[in-house]
Amino acid sequence: MCDFENPEIIDELATAATPAAPSPPVPSPGSLQTNSHSNGHAVNTNGNGINGLRPSPRKQSPMPMPPVSSPSVTESLHNSAPQSARSGPTPPSNSTSTRPVDRLLELRLWHHFTTSTYRTLLHNVPAADDIWKLEVPKLAFGGKTYLADAILAVSALHLRSLNPDDKNLVQASHAYSASALADYCSSLAGGIQDENAEALFLTACLIAFQATASRIFIKDDGEMTPSTGRNSSRYPLPLAWFHAFQGVKTVVATSWQWIFNSPTVVAVINSQPSFALDMNPLGSSSFFGHLLEGVEDEVSSEDPSMNMLSQQGYVHAVSVLNWAHQNPYPPATLAFPAAVSKRFVQLVEAKRPRALAIVACFFALLKRMDNVWWLGDVSKREVMGLVSLFEPGSGWWRHLEWPVRIALWDGDANAIPASVWGAECEEEPTGEYGLVETMKNHVELLARMSHAIPQSPTADLTDITGELGFAAVPLD
Repeated sequence: MCDFENPEIIDELATAATPAAPSPPVPSPGSLQTNSHSNGHAVNTNGNGINGLRPSPRKQSPMPMPPVSSPSVTESLHNSAPQSARSGPTPPSNSTSTRPVDRLLELRLWHHFTTSTYRTLLHNVPAADDIWKLEVPKLAFGGKTYLADAILAVSALHLRSLNPDDKNLVQASHAYSASALADYCSSLAGGIQDENAEALFLTACLIAFQATASRIFIKDDGEMTPSTGRNSSRYPLPLAWFHAFQGVKTVVATSWQWIFNSPTVVAVINSQPSFALDMNPLGSSSFFGHLLEGVEDEVSSEDPSMNMLSQQGYVHAVSVLNWAHQNPYPPATLAFPAAVSKRFVQLVEAKRPRALAIVACFFALLKRMDNVWWLGDVSKREVMGLVSLFEPGSGWWRHLEWPVRIALWDGDANAIPASVWGAECEEEPTGEYGLVETMKNHVELLARMSHAIPQSPTADLTDITGELGFAAVPLD
């Protein structure tokens, strides 16, 4: 159902971190200063950070520098990054060296994560609070440096959203993201095993948060897609969303035999709504069925080996939209980028009008989450950006009326009238199993379908790197 049976889904999981536009080199975490406010005042972190700290002498971190990923992963990272990023320095291959770390900055980021950020990682069960606050950091302290750096990267992004003028937090978010990616890719290349499966799954989740949160700062970090030609747009496609969330899906499928009994993983999975699709998106109750008009004619011109995959990709994507549209739990919409097939992501990358219209509807559905810091008015930003890719007079404009209307809604995002939203949100039916059992059974089914997937899903991460503008950079 989520295309786990397709081995090519693995080709998407390796991409996460440096602005493609010309910018100063990203410093290592150790080169960052803790006195981060340009006017000399302490940064206000609402009680969740360490304010007014003096810079301390650098000290060698006991953590070794993340090893460079395998040649195939490194080459993919290089090829997927923008040209401006490819000319940067190559990370050193000495995995035994240590990296200097500004200890007070790291303490500030850890403090903020465990007092504030952990509560913003969406969940709907109380157990998830302790998981992100206590269990995940504890696992990172067990030697999982990629998980530790991913935590610090998300914390830095959160603080950056509260203090947008703090350049040290900008540098910290870039440096820790790059460090997490390098070590994560190396661990994936070595294979998922019992001892690292939990940490890799949680790191994949945090990379997905980074991929979404980084979109907030596109203008600050520089445009990632240059404008060329009369019909070009400076709007960069949100492909990092799809590659990152598909990466989580792939890690779950390939590591399920080790993580299915993990209380930590079960709690994270349990925080998601159960997934039940009506696979008849052309039925009378389908709100987004109009997006499939003429789909058979569109795919008929494709290679016979691809047209069925394209049609199935469209149909499944619209089915997920219909499910999320009527779901009373707003974060249910976040299932979309993970649930769609790889072929659908390829259609988005090719800028097929139908695929872009479907994605515009997806971002419109996120209007109910405008108050989440790592989304940051995502609906208006992404919908209007996608609309800018359509030619004036395009026949697709009538399909874009609803997402534009929702994106521009200036009332209470949590109280959009049914007459505007287009449907009454329905409570999910109570099934034979509780939510955990429902989700676990679903994932187990998908994991069994993935028996042909290679055990090292490093390739999927390469696409995120270029899109977020980050490259694995030396941390010393």
